[in-house]
Amino acid sequence: MRRLPPLGAIEAFVQVARLGSVKAAAEELALSAPALSRRVQSLERFVGRPLFGRRHQAMVLNEEGERLLAQLAPVLDQLSDAVEAITAGTELLRLRLGVLPLFASQRLFPRLGALRQAHPELHLDIDTAGHGIARLGEGLDAVIALARDIDPALYAKRLDHNSVYVIGARSLLDGPDPVTRPDQLAGLTVLLHRDMPDNFAAWRQRIGLGEVEPLAIDHFDSGALMLEAAAQGLGVAFMMASHYEDAADPRLVRLFDVEVESPYSYWFVCRPRALTQKPVRLFHDWLVRTLGSDG
Repeated sequence: MRRLPPLGAIEAFVQVARLGSVKAAAEELALSAPALSRRVQSLERFVGRPLFGRRHQAMVLNEEGERLLAQLAPVLDQLSDAVEAITAGTELLRLRLGVLPLFASQRLFPRLGALRQAHPELHLDIDTAGHGIARLGEGLDAVIALARDIDPALYAKRLDHNSVYVIGARSLLDGPDPVTRPDQLAGLTVLLHRDMPDNFAAWRQRIGLGEVEPLAIDHFDSGALMLEAAAQGLGVAFMMASHYEDAADPRLVRLFDVEVESPYSYWFVCRPRALTQKPVRLFHDWLVRTLGSDG
């Protein structure tokens, strides 16, 4: 049989990689920091190359470490799950998840049946109130956030790359004076979400209409209400391509066939330590796998 490194060294490596800190990983494994460092070093000696870049108090995976983590972490998690399955019986797992209502209704809830089939023991407490990232660890275990970027002190996994779409009522194309030119925005009201204030500016700059001002800009804190306002002819919404496509509302059309990358993305966010918790890890892995397969 091929010789393997000690399980303790593998466990130490995975924890440091996930938490980004020897101190945090040592606390999680109930080891001293020097003892944990020795375990990581023993694995590096075993594979014959460094796996981290050392930066002050932080340890950041290098390319070799990223590749090894991708192969070892799922196996270690499977071992942990197998032991838990024997010792815990039918344990109920609960995740407190912060999520924006439009993402929940369009992209999460249509897939929750598959999550329940894959992990019947996992239950979600859904929180759609705002400022989810600020409440991590204080009422929320994880958040699906819409943001330009995420604080590097947090764990974040980007869930998509999106384009800015200009979404309006079908009557804007079917009427006597169809809206087919971007400069016609001067006579229209722009609808913007408070979590995506830069979508309009990014779109306008990309097509070279920096001088064109809309009739007015109305702000919303609900994506669903923005889409309804656009369908009712109250303005044109600067939203994500996925918002328009997932809505599948025959009252709505995409205006101006111009491809503009949105500065915003959806992210899965949690504290690094939370990834060691089984409910967070199960949901994270399922979500990334599911949305990744959606393309």
